[in-house]
Amino acid sequence: MGKGSGCSSSKNSDGQFTTTVDPQQAPLAPPDTNSAALITTPATMSTTGTKKIYVIFYTTYGHIYKLVEEAVKGINSVPGSEAVVFQVPETLPEGVLQKMHAPPKPDVPTVDVHDLPTADGFVFAFPTRYGIAPAQFKAFMDATGQLWQSGALVGKPVTFITGTASQGGGQEATILSSLPFVAAQGMIWVPPGYSAGETMFGLDEVRGGSCWGAGTFAGPTGARQPSQIELKHAEHQGKYFAGKVLLLSA
Repeated sequence: MGKGSGCSSSKNSDGQFTTTVDPQQAPLAPPDTNSAALITTPATMSTTGTKKIYVIFYTTYGHIYKLVEEAVKGINSVPGSEAVVFQVPETLPEGVLQKMHAPPKPDVPTVDVHDLPTADGFVFAFPTRYGIAPAQFKAFMDATGQLWQSGALVGKPVTFITGTASQGGGQEATILSSLPFVAAQGMIWVPPGYSAGETMFGLDEVRGGSCWGAGTFAGPTGARQPSQIELKHAEHQGKYFAGKVLLLSA
């Protein structure tokens, strides 16, 4: 075996292979099933009262926030559900943001990962960075290690909204690359599919989004704003998702 394995193989007098284990490099013992470091009781969704859906987003130029506002309308239109909106912390220095001509952030509270277990579901919304989540949102995901360890998000439904500069810019890839986080946390991904109806199949205008989740195109300079169809799809996704959260918690 490879160097440092703690084992060696040799033939005995009968020509059979035997394995010798170096006692100083013996294999690790099985994990202690009583250890507090292991996943404990999985999270549960409340079965009574209003279902709180945390809409957590990152936006640089405001396009994603406009989709978020529509998703919030959809969520709040469903009796028994309530949207609670947060943004993730910005990681870029103010000087860099100024050079990027980024507008001020929306007046929305910053999320605290320790509050996530109190939610009944999540809408994650962020633009792409080369087909993956931007560093700001990735940092938020990476900060949930203790929640993963305790199973605090197991069984929580989640859906995604995203945006790119251009067609073929990675909207589906951005959501796809975020699914390992969903799987590791034991969350339930709820894509909207083609539930928005015939507008999902329209070819008469440029349209962001797909069966994976609502989306928008910003253009190479960020001048393009979300279209009415893109906004409508975001609102629909919020309403559709809220219905599924209620169904899963029934």
